[in-house]
Amino acid sequence: MGGAAEDRTAVQRARVAVAVVFALHGAVTGSFATRIPWMQERLHLSSGELGVALMMPAIGASLAMPLASRIVHRYGGRAAVRGLLALWCAALALPAAAPGLPWFCPALLLFGATAGMADVAMNAQGVEVEQRFGRSIMSGLHGMWSVGGLVASGFGVLAAHAGIDARLHLGVMAALLVVGGRLVCRHLLDVRPAAEEEAPPRFALPPRSALAIGLVGFCAVFAEGGSADWCAVYLRDITGASAGVAAACYSGFAFTMAGARLAGDAVVRRLGPVRTVRLSGAVATVGGLLVVVSESPALAIPGFALLGVGIAVVVPLAFAAAGKSGPNPSQSIAGVATITYTSGLVAPAAIGLLAQATSLTVSFMLVTALVSALVLSAGALRRAAVTVSAGAAAPSDTPAVSP
Repeated sequence: MGGAAEDRTAVQRARVAVAVVFALHGAVTGSFATRIPWMQERLHLSSGELGVALMMPAIGASLAMPLASRIVHRYGGRAAVRGLLALWCAALALPAAAPGLPWFCPALLLFGATAGMADVAMNAQGVEVEQRFGRSIMSGLHGMWSVGGLVASGFGVLAAHAGIDARLHLGVMAALLVVGGRLVCRHLLDVRPAAEEEAPPRFALPPRSALAIGLVGFCAVFAEGGSADWCAVYLRDITGASAGVAAACYSGFAFTMAGARLAGDAVVRRLGPVRTVRLSGAVATVGGLLVVVSESPALAIPGFALLGVGIAVVVPLAFAAAGKSGPNPSQSIAGVATITYTSGLVAPAAIGLLAQATSLTVSFMLVTALVSALVLSAGALRRAAVTVSAGAAAPSDTPAVSP
């Protein structure tokens, strides 16, 4: 009995620790995003130059993610998260220190590479904790990522308003986040591969088991990236909203996503992952339709809010399903992460190009079509998603009984 209680305590500690890891990861992103205008002004970058530079993190992440499963296999889950999270936090200081565009782009490439590898390692840890905990926690973990980003962005806004040099601000944040990650990672699960388990290749394309799941994530991330980058422009150009109302639309979108993710695990436990994704796709489709037909902010803002609610839990559930598919969970997670990051890379550009050729309304018709596809494609999670209760597997559409 004592051993079981001790194991349960270790899992509880790991659950809290991995939630903090997600928050720290999000805090790096939130800190960086608030100081982009400072970097653009300091380096005298045009909008086009900045746009190309900001593609570098997604490219770096997509290239480096397949390496992460090898690192997890070789060093174990705890050490991999500790090391890769430290690299990602430390990399926060690099872009602001770049003396010019030729240095800025490689710094962002490295910034994205460390982000992507840390992302894979922490999601693999999250899946492992979820399986041992016996109930859905992945949506809440991604919600903590959003919370970390929102809190850090608040500090970033204050620093920018006070005129603090971004090199100082991001350097201090990087040091604090490295120390915080170092402390919290002590409580993660030290997951090691079985002795007979074959090491994944150093670099590999996404495994077949991850493709269908990755396409589900692709649709959600396309809608997320497109909405986040274009919602303010949409409100200004299509509905005639003021600059303040248009800017507030993104904050509302981000808050609804964070709230839905924090509450999402309760829905998953009741409905199961497949039905949850189908319901999410239906909610997001209603939101997309409201955006497409809107002629005023009063209709567009609730539309973007429903889009945020609808897509919030899809990616966490895709990662959870990937962790239970294929012979190597971390490789499957890396595959799904690569596909979803690619979606985040192409979405803003695709929406912009389509809008230039037609209109922003037509672009969001594409977004609406993709989120509606979630209703039909949710079954891809069925084979992989297994909800565990009291150590026994249950069908993916069967709600688990909370321990």
